[in-house]
Amino acid sequence: MASQDKDKNSDILKWASKDGEFKRQVSSFRDAIEEGGKFAPEKGRYHLYVSLACPWAHRALIVRKLKGLEDFIGVSVVHPHMLTKGWSFDKDFPNATGDTLGLGAEHVRDIYFQVEPNYDARFTVPIIYDTKEKTIVSNESSEIIRFLNTGFNSVLPPSASSAALDLYPKELQSEIDELNAWVYDTVNNGVYKSGFATTQAAYEKAVVPLFESLDKLEKILDGKDYLIGGRLTEADVRLYTTMIRFDPVYHGHFKCNLGLIRHDYPNINLWMKKLYWKNDAFKSTTDFAHIKEHYYYSHAQINPTRVVPLGPKENIEAL
Repeated sequence: MASQDKDKNSDILKWASKDGEFKRQVSSFRDAIEEGGKFAPEKGRYHLYVSLACPWAHRALIVRKLKGLEDFIGVSVVHPHMLTKGWSFDKDFPNATGDTLGLGAEHVRDIYFQVEPNYDARFTVPIIYDTKEKTIVSNESSEIIRFLNTGFNSVLPPSASSAALDLYPKELQSEIDELNAWVYDTVNNGVYKSGFATTQAAYEKAVVPLFESLDKLEKILDGKDYLIGGRLTEADVRLYTTMIRFDPVYHGHFKCNLGLIRHDYPNINLWMKKLYWKNDAFKSTTDFAHIKEHYYYSHAQINPTRVVPLGPKENIEAL
């Protein structure tokens, strides 16, 4: 493989800047699957590369399931260890599938280099890959879940309830966008800014707003099953993938320990448990073994012993 001997991003885990703050990369591939567009909706044409540990990839898996696209879009699941060369296709961990598309890739980075030999950024998931054009459609999770929400409606059976499901309804879009903006900055990304901070000041600058936002979300969810409009929206999907990882990983590993969801945020906890236990799109895509193994083993700069904790005793409590 042309890129196999390249060692770009050899410092893939050193994500902090000189001021000690975590800086998230801007995604490079930003196309969409849409009727009449360059990437038309076709059964079997596209493939999704994910990590079951990654909250950003988890979003895409949930929406794929909610929209009934399992038969339309195949999936490859990486190994939970993300080491020097990034996500690998090793299969020696339960539910790690290897590269089922058969591109000959040993790592996710190999797919990036196949598409763009001079690619010089992080090798992130999720990826939507187009087998027809042999290129990456998108590696931006927020945009992937948008076009999965609508892009295949024209080819789904008209009678399918998934075709009618709209996670980003027009009448709620401004409210969803407003909530997503501060949740992304202070919660979804806030746990990373806390966990990957390398100075006390950078850590406190991130962790305090994180818990202020959790307090705000706790009030929003008082007596509610969903964040916005009394219905399931992408806002719920985007928050869920962070909250489901909070107690098992972020609380201890990322030092987000000003409170536990299950003990200190009863409304958030109930909302999360209802999504998990009552909607298989959330439960079946949540893999706590991958989640804990990835974070505690991969981040040697945070956990140099690479010991993976057995707890919490219950990954998520029953309803």
